[in-house]
Amino acid sequence: MTTLTKPAAQAAPPDSGKKSRFGIRRIGDLKIALLFIFPAMIGFVLFFLVPTIRGIYLSFTEYSILGDPTWIGLKNYTAIFTDDLFWNAMGVTVQYVALNIGFQTVIAIGLALLMHRVAKSTFIRGALLLPFLVANVIVALLWFWMLDYQLGIVNEIINWLGLPRIAFFGSEQWAIPTIAFVNVWRHMGYTALLVFAGLQSIPHHVYEVANLDGASPTRTFWSITMPLLRPVLVLVLVVTVIGSFQVFDTVAVTTGGGPVNASRVIQMYIYQRAFGESDFGYASALSVILFIILALVAFIQMKFLKGNETDLD
Repeated sequence: MTTLTKPAAQAAPPDSGKKSRFGIRRIGDLKIALLFIFPAMIGFVLFFLVPTIRGIYLSFTEYSILGDPTWIGLKNYTAIFTDDLFWNAMGVTVQYVALNIGFQTVIAIGLALLMHRVAKSTFIRGALLLPFLVANVIVALLWFWMLDYQLGIVNEIINWLGLPRIAFFGSEQWAIPTIAFVNVWRHMGYTALLVFAGLQSIPHHVYEVANLDGASPTRTFWSITMPLLRPVLVLVLVVTVIGSFQVFDTVAVTTGGGPVNASRVIQMYIYQRAFGESDFGYASALSVILFIILALVAFIQMKFLKGNETDLD
């Protein structure tokens, strides 16, 4: 006789509610990530998102701190395009950005190459970053005293050499170049560190092949280093350009926007309209215009410089 056997019992599905040996129910990675992000999200919402939304709303109003906002539509924006001080501030800001980004990027690439090939000491690499660790206001005051027309050590040296003293912060010709120089000195170490990190990601065997082919150091730099460094350089340019358009503290501490309007950058103009003239609606409109300009500049940089692409294949 053929005996019929019962089919083997299937294994019971694991208990989805099973606890770990610590008695804590397992939580998905997403929930854990959200738990860590939550404190930062609170700060972002309270100090960035809410003020941004309120600033956009105020840009359509006439508002001083002593009264309630009055809706006026697009009048603030139409007034901006006929505001000579706004265009002057934008021109001064663009001049500053060109000087600051041009010199800062070139010097940072040079420092990064020196750190990569010559300066192997961690102490020396860290020393290059020290100016960035000092508060920007302190750096501005330090250079303000050093470049003082009467008592500054720089002008004392210039006078000792028999040359005429220079009003670095008091001259319409020298104000913006001097401010740009101060910020280049402060930020070039940090920018060089970012570029240096990009150099570290380039495979060494690429340089070995170029060396075997007899490529000169100059040819290697322009044909290998710069193309492979492009994504990092684009990131550096986007960050530094946005930061340069927002320069304020160095100008506020040293020149206050003067002499005349020679160093009144756009952030200083926004501050003066808001807290000097109590015209918060117009200042908010200026801020929205600046935000749009920075968004367009960042988009153009990423689009045409191909910052999201890499040659490391």
